[in-house]
Amino acid sequence: MNTAVSTPNNSAGIAAPSQKNRAWERFKSNKLALISLFVMAALILLALFAPLIAPYNPADQDLMNRLKPPSKEHWFGTDDLGRDLLSRVLYGSRVSLSVGIFSVLFNVIIGITVGSLAGYYGGKVDSILMRIVDVMLAFPTMFVLITVVTLIRPSLVNIIIVFVAFGWMSKARLLRGQILSVKNREFVDAARTIGMSDFRIIFVHILPNAVAPVIISATLQMGGMILTESSLSFLGLGIQPPDASWGNLLQSAQSLTIMTKAPWFPIIPGFMIFLTIMCFNFIGDGLRSALDSR
Repeated sequence: MNTAVSTPNNSAGIAAPSQKNRAWERFKSNKLALISLFVMAALILLALFAPLIAPYNPADQDLMNRLKPPSKEHWFGTDDLGRDLLSRVLYGSRVSLSVGIFSVLFNVIIGITVGSLAGYYGGKVDSILMRIVDVMLAFPTMFVLITVVTLIRPSLVNIIIVFVAFGWMSKARLLRGQILSVKNREFVDAARTIGMSDFRIIFVHILPNAVAPVIISATLQMGGMILTESSLSFLGLGIQPPDASWGNLLQSAQSLTIMTKAPWFPIIPGFMIFLTIMCFNFIGDGLRSALDSR
């Protein structure tokens, strides 16, 4: 009976070794996705080791060298207060990538928990949890985010908490639908027959066969989170100076005088935001092709 349970799960689930190999081969065949994966890995490493790589302290001001163009001393030039732009971009990547990665990570954890309970148990549990999801989805997200961050101190941790509080619902609804299509398959019935616990059935047998769309959605959402944080910081409602983020670097460069006198100042952080979002989108597209068993 153990064979009856494990064999169907291995043949249908994305966790089986042969399925993993095929998924990886499909992902590698998407050149844009593969290149984007390496670029994101490089950006994450640069963010992790920013204190070792940055040539200057990102908060150090040199008013005598304001808005200097890129040079050997300042590869990306300097900002309106004479601070080294390369150092601020590196430290800003820590903030922007942390918001995108950790917000989505906790969104996925909450969404998987809620979606699994709703989809597996159904009935009143499903009704209550999905009504909560519907109520949360009814709020205009950006308006709520702006309202909340104006009421609390806009720090990195607080922004991640706000993003998590209003970002998990789509994952829960997506996973619930997937579990509803999986939970009545033969290998799940076999697992119930031999007396496996609901926890083991959900997380060992059902979830590996249902989680692929959530992984794809999460990858695409990371770029959206980074863009949202950058938008809030650009409006002055996100990370506050002297701490750097790509959004508040753009906010500092929004003056027409600065944009015409020092065009590299807005272009560099803007390009970093663009590059990161495009990479996440290409990776998500590659995962969609790789994890689609059809």
